[in-house]
Amino acid sequence: MIEAMADGGVKCGLPRDIALALAAQTVLGAAKMVMETGKHPGALKDMVTSPGGTTIAGLHELERAGMRAAFMNAVVAARDVLRQFGK
Repeated sequence: MIEAMADGGVKCGLPRDIALALAAQTVLGAAKMVMETGKHPGALKDMVTSPGGTTIAGLHELERAGMRAAFMNAVVAARDVLRQFGK
């Protein structure tokens, strides 16, 4: 996820090191907010998403690409493999 975000930054013209640092800081900041506030990620998202803004534009693209389902499917697939190890 961080690599893909950094690649997006490079595509937009950022130097690789800056794009990678920004992507990593974005993920770290989001994780810290969830851990420190105890709020549901959806509630935090709603707090920072303004109508017609950059955040909702990016979220729309992620939803259109099936990002949420892809992450859920990855967790389920890993669980299924783990179950096979236990047999």
